[in-house]
Amino acid sequence: MSLQKKVMDAMKVAMKEKNSKALQALRAVKSAILLAQTESGAKEELTEAQELKLLQKLVKQRKDSAAIYNEQGRADLAEPEIAEAAVIEQFLPAQLSEEELEKIVEDVIAQTGASSMADMGKVMGIVSGKTAGRADGKTISTLVKSKLI
Repeated sequence: MSLQKKVMDAMKVAMKEKNSKALQALRAVKSAILLAQTESGAKEELTEAQELKLLQKLVKQRKDSAAIYNEQGRADLAEPEIAEAAVIEQFLPAQLSEEELEKIVEDVIAQTGASSMADMGKVMGIVSGKTAGRADGKTISTLVKSKLI
């Protein structure tokens, strides 16, 4: 089932439950999907990789906004952002644990023979490909930096 169909089904459930926060997040996802489809030209379906990237972007935007609101002492504005991020995350694959991600990073470093920060881009590219949608880029970056120093 495509992401768009899953989102539409979830929207119907949110409407029946009168869950306005979930509905707002789902509408944002639907809007982003439609925008991505029209950007690529014809009304073609997005690939699974494009869908994952889109969802990750939406979650990251909301988490970044929530962090900014929290820094400014505006918890009232941060809470809806966090709630929307949680709704959108339901459509992402299960995230890797810190230990699983660390093992993947160590394996890639061993395979590529990376030894310094100069090799970080190469390691990041391979790890990002292997974890596709199951790990945050910032977390991967932090872990790779700690292993290469």
